[in-house]
Amino acid sequence: MSNPTSANINSLALASDPAKYNVRTITLEDLKDALRLGWEDFKAVPTHGVLLALIYPVLGIVLARTVLGYSILPLLFPLAAGFALLGPFAALGFYDLSRRREQGEAPTASHALGVFRSPSIGAMASFGALLLVLFLVWLATAQSIYDSTFGYAAASSIPDFFQRVLTTSEGHRLIAVGCSAGFLFALVALCISVVSFPLMLDRHAGAMDAMITSVRAVARNPIPMAAWGLIVAVLLIAGTIPFFLGLTVVIPVLGHATWHLYRKVIEPSAMPYEPPPAVKTRRYAADFPVNLFMWGRKEP
Repeated sequence: MSNPTSANINSLALASDPAKYNVRTITLEDLKDALRLGWEDFKAVPTHGVLLALIYPVLGIVLARTVLGYSILPLLFPLAAGFALLGPFAALGFYDLSRRREQGEAPTASHALGVFRSPSIGAMASFGALLLVLFLVWLATAQSIYDSTFGYAAASSIPDFFQRVLTTSEGHRLIAVGCSAGFLFALVALCISVVSFPLMLDRHAGAMDAMITSVRAVARNPIPMAAWGLIVAVLLIAGTIPFFLGLTVVIPVLGHATWHLYRKVIEPSAMPYEPPPAVKTRRYAADFPVNLFMWGRKEP
């Protein structure tokens, strides 16, 4: 039987029992404290946070311009709302900055990018791909809701689009159905990811274990987690209003705060958890031409 590669170790669950991660009960005061600590982290490393977060508002502006340029205005709001679905993965670097500050280090921009060298990057990338699929399904659903309400005829202008949505009974139905569908997608994303990425980064949990633990955390703290989801939604909407520029502050603060929320929800391990060492595969080209001879071959 062949040995697993390091990629396999990174992408598979490193912990086989999600129950080993003890979930604690939190209160609304803990949410307030997590936001306060997140704001302190952002103030401590504002340059790094803003530089990293600039990627996302710029992307939002590009997406919005594309929407306007190709007259697919119905996707403008779903695209903006989609930040809530992709945000947990987009904030990976901020989790690491907060983790290092918690350990007494002075984090730098290289530390934020260093999260991609984590032993659990395979699991985190896999989970990020799942959130991307959820985001794409949300866009397809939003487009289907619009088409079923107004048909396939595109709005002739921006005023025409808003007149359709805001002043007609069909538009009011679109808002009600669209917001209900968006709520369900946001609820799924919250349940499976509220503490998943910090858990994978900190304890090297596998993607499935992290997802199950996140669902357990929401089930044990339904009111605080519902409030947290509302806080995230309101702040993200507020951040997109001034041409997405507010996201340069909102995204890093929420990222840092999510780390501190994770610390409050998941009981720390009694002993530091070290991931299993990666098993390197045999590189036969490195032994060439010695491996051409029977006596020069080495068994793996």
